[in-house]
Amino acid sequence: MLVRRTGIAAALALIAVSMGCASISNPVADAVPVRRLPAEVLGRPRTDLKPIPLTTLRQRQADVYLLDRGDVLAIVADKILTEENMQLPVRLPEGSNTVGAIGVPIPVNEKGQISLPRLPALDVKGKTLSEVEQLIFDEASGKNGGPELINPKNPPRISVQILQKRSYTITVERQDIAPFNTLQGGGNIIQGTSKRGNSFTVRLTAGENDVLHALNLTGGMPGLDSKNELVIERGTYDPKNPDKGRFKIPLRIYPEQDLKLCESDIVLKDGDVLRIEARDTDSDVFYTVGVAGSRQFPLPRDYDLDVLSALIVAGAPIANGGFTQNAFVPNAINSGLGTPSPSLVVVLRPLGNGRQIPIRVDLARALKDPRERLRVLAGDVIVLQERPGDAVARYFSQTFRFGTAVDTIRSESLNQTLTGVSP
Repeated sequence: MLVRRTGIAAALALIAVSMGCASISNPVADAVPVRRLPAEVLGRPRTDLKPIPLTTLRQRQADVYLLDRGDVLAIVADKILTEENMQLPVRLPEGSNTVGAIGVPIPVNEKGQISLPRLPALDVKGKTLSEVEQLIFDEASGKNGGPELINPKNPPRISVQILQKRSYTITVERQDIAPFNTLQGGGNIIQGTSKRGNSFTVRLTAGENDVLHALNLTGGMPGLDSKNELVIERGTYDPKNPDKGRFKIPLRIYPEQDLKLCESDIVLKDGDVLRIEARDTDSDVFYTVGVAGSRQFPLPRDYDLDVLSALIVAGAPIANGGFTQNAFVPNAINSGLGTPSPSLVVVLRPLGNGRQIPIRVDLARALKDPRERLRVLAGDVIVLQERPGDAVARYFSQTFRFGTAVDTIRSESLNQTLTGVSP
């Protein structure tokens, strides 16, 4: 009787296995061992990336200030613009682009010129303040062929100072997490963070109109939840050439890479848009399926995850008899003698152009040998399953538990005693 029941149970076990155990019918089990992969498939460690010097995002400080349209000058020019006994206006600094100055305000127009009474329009674009003083003197003294308005041998006061530096309006779009303060009713300030729709309009003074100053005014360098790059958009969008006027600045590069970045790339002008894009896209995640569960996880931006650490992040059952604690359970370990731990890992790695390569990792070996720990790349799908032999062992372990076998033996002995029939 006991032999017959055991045979029936074994037959049922074989039927159950043949009907679709995931470990037996695993469609990706036929994969390339990680030890046989070429280097180009393994990918390069992110830890090799080094941050670019922040000074490359800042324009060089000029020894002297060069004038351009938008500047406002404070000019003193006796017998031309002012008189010796005239009370001169005094301007005290009010903002980041204003300085203390004495003189009559004269703006530099869109052509880069200034206009003074009795003198022709003077081209001051690209000139220094001392060069403008000399230009006014030459024109007023008749040196350039005009009428002599002042005595060159007894020159009057001529002074040119910067009253207000020109500035540029820049838009900064940030998709990383940024702090904010909100004023509620009653004067209460609510603090928090936002990850979408953080848009800033900033005015940058000439000499400071660069990427680094724009970042400092809007929350600093991009956070870990943003891409390792900055995007600058200039000009008008052209549907025939969507990338026209779009320029990317990498924030981390490999040591041997040449950072092709010149000053004109990081200097910002009116209408420019500086974008910081978020990382939560399909190109920045990996996936788990099988015993580890079907989920999506973000990859770290500045360091690597190997297949073992990725499964740990996913909360997969590792070296614990296949017992998962992803759900709330009262016990930390499984009952009985336990079952084999899932150790067959196949990583489905996209190669581009619609192709992929399955990579087999021995998880039991990876726990002891770091060379078996494949580096996880963006888009990888990690499939965790049991080996076929382990699946069969688990099935019999769960079906024919020790306690069940003892109960069966006791039941057979009792039947024999009551019926008087020997086995």
